[in-house]
Amino acid sequence: MFIVVSPAFAQTWTQTSAPITNWVSVASAADGSKLVAAADGGIYISTNSGANWALTTAPDTNWQAVSSSADGTKLVAAVNGGGIYTSLDSGATWTESDAPKTNWYSVAASADGTRLVAVIGGSIAFMSSAPPGPIFTSANSGTNWTVTSVTNADCTSVASSADGSKLVAVANGGPIYSSMNSGTSWTMNNPTFPYLVSVASSADGTRLMAGTADPFHDSGFPIYLSTNSGTTWEATSSPGSRGRTWVALSADGTRLVAVEAGRSGGPIIASTNSGATWMTASAPITNWSSVAISADGGKVVAVVNGGGIYTSQSTPAPLLSITSSSGEAIISWTIPSTSFVLQQNSDLTSTNWTNVPAIPTLTNLRYQVTLSSPNGHDFYRLMQR
Repeated sequence: MFIVVSPAFAQTWTQTSAPITNWVSVASAADGSKLVAAADGGIYISTNSGANWALTTAPDTNWQAVSSSADGTKLVAAVNGGGIYTSLDSGATWTESDAPKTNWYSVAASADGTRLVAVIGGSIAFMSSAPPGPIFTSANSGTNWTVTSVTNADCTSVASSADGSKLVAVANGGPIYSSMNSGTSWTMNNPTFPYLVSVASSADGTRLMAGTADPFHDSGFPIYLSTNSGTTWEATSSPGSRGRTWVALSADGTRLVAVEAGRSGGPIIASTNSGATWMTASAPITNWSSVAISADGGKVVAVVNGGGIYTSQSTPAPLLSITSSSGEAIISWTIPSTSFVLQQNSDLTSTNWTNVPAIPTLTNLRYQVTLSSPNGHDFYRLMQR
């Protein structure tokens, strides 16, 4: 496996033309071009990576959370003290679903926008309180919602794998709820760290990232990571946060970004090596309230409660992975690397690289090519067109 990362990842931020308001949530399409952001009173969309924003026809209400399909066509938005709305046309029109009106706090969508999950709650120690409730799922893009077997949780965040099969929901005082079958059944895991407020998932659902809010200790708690779908968790070397920490990670789980909100505001921190080391971005110290990232980590967007919307863009090289299975070689790389072509060569001392004729398929936000394993040696690379 060969990995090349951009040192500029999430380091330089630019304020967009979005209005100054109480932004609460933001979501991104896989390529980072289509964005959706919710604020007290309205939902806005961007079709050019945040350069311009337009108010949608969504109702003027107390929006709490938004999520997007990989292509940015299917959107879901939840109201704190209201219902759940969906859009099948990138936000042009909105329809209220049959979900009950309650204190919805977080929503997540599969890559195709078909499978959705939503949680009720939002209690965060000394910061907010709300009654608990069930975890709901939808298998038809939000038209209908079903109560799962978790009926009395007080969750602050939920995340989904790209195919919608692996789900994770966190509560501020624990536990962590995990499902491997699209919410049919759940496993409770009591973490060794408290004050969970946010969670994010890699495309395959194995790598998870959790943010905390610790109002009791000056040092705060760091970012936590899991590499086994939430069975076990490890603290990273990130600085501790006393305020709320919202998190996002790339599809392969190597590029991580977290935004913080405390009494005096908070920074943006980022990692390009799966949380081994962290950098503080040259972004305002302010009341950040949500962050989203493109599949390859090249485009990041963050919103401020009582401020604007900021974006950061870099050009990471695609990660090329080669595995073997049943006599075949499976070669994959993260979208949206449409400007790259897969090439092969049997001799690294020659320049005889040729394009692989197989057409890549899309699986878990990765382009994938399956080839018969060669008798000798073959080498592969991604070449920019």
